Amino acid sequence: MSNPDIARRNADVIALVTGASSGIGLQLSHELAAHGHPLIVVARDAVRLDATAAQLRARYGVAVHAHAVDLAEAGGAEEFWTNLSQTGLAVDILVNNAGVGDYGGLHDRPLEVLTRMQMVNVVALTTLTRLVLPGMLARGRGRILNVASVVGYQPGGPRMAVYYATKAYVLSFSRGLARELAGTGVSVTSLSPGITRSSFEERAGASGTNLYRFVPQATAAAVARAGYRAMMRGRRSAIPGWATKLLAFAGELPPRAIALSVNRWLLTRR
Repeated sequence: MSNPDIARRNADVIALVTGASSGIGLQLSHELAAHGHPLIVVARDAVRLDATAAQLRARYGVAVHAHAVDLAEAGGAEEFWTNLSQTGLAVDILVNNAGVGDYGGLHDRPLEVLTRMQMVNVVALTTLTRLVLPGMLARGRGRILNVASVVGYQPGGPRMAVYYATKAYVLSFSRGLARELAGTGVSVTSLSPGITRSSFEERAGASGTNLYRFVPQATAAAVARAGYRAMMRGRRSAIPGWATKLLAFAGELPPRAIALSVNRWLLTRR
């Protein structure tokens, strides 16, 4: 538990976390709750989400409101926000963490899988940011944390082309919006983790590639701590870990064709 004085100051600063029941989202929820923030947690699996909410309440003594929402469904983010607005809760921190990955050649990936990935990684993130902003701007305060990825700094990812493109969008969107909101009291931070030990790689299908064999992996808790600190300090970006920083730097160096070739090898199954 953090300093009790800090926890008391944060008692009225409500945080909304998407993808809150596992991985980095779960650890970000713990980090926020440990600092006294009441939570609105969102995930698709209602059973796991309810268990997460109960655990957070018991451990940290904060209010936790759980909403089972499938952000991949068309209109899902808007419907959730409409329902949330009726509760009268004001969101001062938005953590857009929910994300979906997929591995394989584009030509044989199911269209439904690709569409769901774009809906969660791009559409829902953008929609919730748009919907939360008027209240934040009216109050003159707010923090937005968009969980991107180190792959957003890369020129592309053969066999994960759509996923890499969605994370590049998150980075570009966050950078532009952060500058747009300068001086308003609302900050936007992009968190770009590298390879992180969680169930994400198994769900995405990329765990058997060279990327997961040769690149050091961080813990979700360490990534969450770095993201929380950067967000609360109003920083525009956070890239946790030396290996992740190196990958981000290398991905933006010319000629980018070299990075594409390296990524093609990294995303080959061993």
